Amino acid sequence: MIPVQGVEGKRIAVLGAGRSGLSAARALRAGGAELLLWDDGAGGRAAAEAEGVALRDLTRGGAFDGVDLLVTSPGIPHLYPAPHPAIAAAYEAGVPVDNDIGLFFRSFGAGDWALHDIAPRVVAVTGSNGKSTTSALIAHILAEAGTPCQLAGNIGRGVLDIDPPGNGEVIVLELSSYQTELARALTPDIAVFTNLSPDHLDRHGGMGGYFAAKRRLFAEGGPDRAIIGVDEVEGAYLAGQMSEVAADGRLIRVSVARKLAGPGWNVFARKGWLSETRKGRQVASIDLRGVAGLPGSHNHQNACCAYAAVRALGLAPKLIEAAFHTFAGLPHRSQLVGERDGVRFVNDSKATNVDAAAKALAAFPRVRWICGGLQKEGGLEGLHPALGSVAKAYVIGREAEGFALGLGAVPVSVCTTMKRAVAEAARDAEPGEVVLLAPAAASFDQYDNFERRGEDFAACVAAVLAG
Repeated sequence: MIPVQGVEGKRIAVLGAGRSGLSAARALRAGGAELLLWDDGAGGRAAAEAEGVALRDLTRGGAFDGVDLLVTSPGIPHLYPAPHPAIAAAYEAGVPVDNDIGLFFRSFGAGDWALHDIAPRVVAVTGSNGKSTTSALIAHILAEAGTPCQLAGNIGRGVLDIDPPGNGEVIVLELSSYQTELARALTPDIAVFTNLSPDHLDRHGGMGGYFAAKRRLFAEGGPDRAIIGVDEVEGAYLAGQMSEVAADGRLIRVSVARKLAGPGWNVFARKGWLSETRKGRQVASIDLRGVAGLPGSHNHQNACCAYAAVRALGLAPKLIEAAFHTFAGLPHRSQLVGERDGVRFVNDSKATNVDAAAKALAAFPRVRWICGGLQKEGGLEGLHPALGSVAKAYVIGREAEGFALGLGAVPVSVCTTMKRAVAEAARDAEPGEVVLLAPAAASFDQYDNFERRGEDFAACVAAVLAG
């Protein structure tokens, strides 16, 4: 645990009793704070009481009398589409609002810090797609190199649940826009921006607000080194904002769309080859085509971002290349779950938006595509350029018929259920094809989360292969 610093004797309210809320409550209590907590659900309130935390309905008048700080969970809206009533009450009372990420950064350098020969460092990763794989890949490379590390944030453990870092240890954090948007302190040593595509627009009031939430990781104190994907205009803009001169060594630009030139530090992938250039000269190259755990250009972007991060930490290219080949990938992200008669079954349930699904489709030459669910804003038109590899779509979800109408001329079977979709796709698939779950939609119409959806796909595949 990382005890929160600067809270001794202060009265602090916590909103939300999920993983991050209870983790924050424990760390605040370890720092000497007096705690109050509220959760809209009876189950959350019961969980807080079981840990000995006093309850107070933060939506009632006078709830913030004597309160010094409100700490809120990432999933609770604080601005758009409207602030939660408790957060609105904190604003009205003039009480500052923070989250567990802000508490982590303001507390990370405490304890036995002066005893370390090599100061621990933090690598923070954000972006629309690929941040989980990038974060896990960074941690994997570090572990293979013998560098102590911990993986936390939006993946792995809660940021305040990690162990106090040891000498030379690296903390790798995956941070969502919900986490970066509100944190009052964001001071990683290395910050990574993978890419940007439309997502969570209702929560952020549009693309501008969404990008602003991501950009805060580079603005609130600023990292010592920034690694930025520049294939979208927002990334190009952010890279321009972070550099003082063309050859600024504090910035590493990343691309999978083109060869990057110029005197700066660049990492890019073209035709399956990763290249690193500095001062206009190639420093290293890695053939990514045989890396089984990182298929497709979207994973090549993840590889480039992870490579840049660990290069900034001082690791050698040959060591990084060897670690790429031992990376198994993450569940629900281009995960091979079965194979029969030359047909592979791949679970990319994490492809919850159009951009992620398009990248998943582009990784394979011939696809039996299982898609559908709760559509996000913007429709499906952005998918149309990526549908050339699709032999047939098998649509799931409560609104499967409406989803199917957005797929243009692609042959479609409206299946509704995962079981039927997997059975039909497996029956139709020919050798060399891939049965791919890449839904391009949220899961909440049928599943609690994308993990449950991916697990159902894997179970259905297992049943088909066993039969």
